[in-house]
Amino acid sequence: MKLSRKRASGMAAALGLACVPAVHAATVDITAQFRADSAKPHENKFVNTTRNSGYCEQFVVLCQSAGIFSLILGTGASGGPIQANHEDSRQGAMLKAPANWRTVQVTHSGTGHTETLEFRVVGLGGAIGLSPSPAEIVGGGVSDETAYNMIFGSTWWQAPAPCVRQGATLSHAWFFWKTPVEDACAKPARYLIPQFEYQGLSFAYELRTPNPLQMTGGQYRGSLTLGIGPGQDFDFGDVVRPNDSALTLNFTLDVEHVLKVEIPPGGNRVELEPREGWKAWLSNGSKPTVLFRDHQFHISTSSPFTMKLECRYMAGTECGVTAPGSAIYYPVDVYVTLPDGLTNPDGTPVNRRTVPVGSFGNPVRFLPVRYIDRKPATLHFQIRSVSVAAMLDRAPDTYTGAVTVIWDSEV
Repeated sequence: MKLSRKRASGMAAALGLACVPAVHAATVDITAQFRADSAKPHENKFVNTTRNSGYCEQFVVLCQSAGIFSLILGTGASGGPIQANHEDSRQGAMLKAPANWRTVQVTHSGTGHTETLEFRVVGLGGAIGLSPSPAEIVGGGVSDETAYNMIFGSTWWQAPAPCVRQGATLSHAWFFWKTPVEDACAKPARYLIPQFEYQGLSFAYELRTPNPLQMTGGQYRGSLTLGIGPGQDFDFGDVVRPNDSALTLNFTLDVEHVLKVEIPPGGNRVELEPREGWKAWLSNGSKPTVLFRDHQFHISTSSPFTMKLECRYMAGTECGVTAPGSAIYYPVDVYVTLPDGLTNPDGTPVNRRTVPVGSFGNPVRFLPVRYIDRKPATLHFQIRSVSVAAMLDRAPDTYTGAVTVIWDSEV
C-alpha cells in the first residue's frame, strides 16, 4: 500500500486598506504580519510591521514600554484669533481624537473572504506655534516657560483632562497627550492669541487584529477614512481649522502559514496484519477478524487544512485492495488521529476521524487552536471483518493497492 503526502505552505496575508484618497485627504499605510515560527510556537498574533514616525520615532524605548506605535498625521491646523477668557472650549485651542474602537473590514486579495480588525487612536501630539511669540503676547520681559504659564495656566506639555501627559518633552511648546476617552481636551487662553497653529502632528494607535490561525494565507486589504475638522473624528475646535478634511488609513495584513507533514523513512509502504500477527492463525487456525496498521507521522501547521484520499483501486466509494488477476476489490478504511491543538470544525478533538475519498465526499477540515510544531499524529488503516473473512476463504494470496493521502493547506 502506497502512502504519500502533499505539502502546502501559506502566503503571508497583508492587512492593507486600499483606498483612493479624496481631495484634501492625508493618507497613511499600516501593515501587520503573521508568520508561523517554530522557535516561538505560542506567539500566534500579528506583529505590527509599520515603521514608526513622529513621536515614537523620537522616543522609541518609551513607546515600546507603553506598547504603542505612532505615525505622522500628515496635516496641520491653524487659525485665530483666540479670544482671551473665552467660555466655549470650541472657540479656543482644543483637540479630540478617535479614541473609541473603529472596525475595519479587510478582504483577501485572492478569495474575497473578509475579516474584521479594530483600530483606535490612543495619543496625539506635536508642537504649537503662537503668533506673535508667547512673550510678546503677554507683554514681554519673561521667558517662554513663564509666558506659556501665563497664557494657558501651564506649559502646553501639561495635558488637560481627560487627556494625560505622555513621556517626555522637547520644549515648552512640544507635547504628546494620551487620549483615553473620545472627548475634547481644551486649554482656555487667558490672553488674546492672534494666530494659533498645530505643527508636526503625529498620533499613537492600537490595533486589534483577527486570529491568524483562522485566516487563509495571503494578503488582506481594507481602508478606514477618518474625518478631520469641527465635529469630525479629529476635532480641533471651531477657530483652529485643519489643512486636510480627512485621513485615510490603508491597512495591509500578511499571513504566512506553515503546513509540513513528515512521513518516516519507508513510510510509503504499509502492511496490514492481524492485531496478534499471523502466528495465531498459522499455529492454531484462529482466523483474524480485522487487518490493520497504525502509521505515525509528524505534522507542523499554523493554518486550517483538509485531508482526502486518492486511490489506485476502488471498492465502492472507498479505496480498495485486490489480488493479482482478481476482479474482486476489498475496501480499506482510513482514519486519522491528530495531536492536541488541532480540532474538528466543531472544536472537538480529532480521534479516528474518517478520511474520505476525494471524488466521493468533501475533504475533512481541521483547525489549529495554536501553532503546531512537529507533533505526532496517526493514520489508521483497516480492513473490516466481513472483508477479511471473504479474503481468507480464498486461496492464500497477496493483496495490494495504493492510497494517496493529501493534506491541503488553506492558503
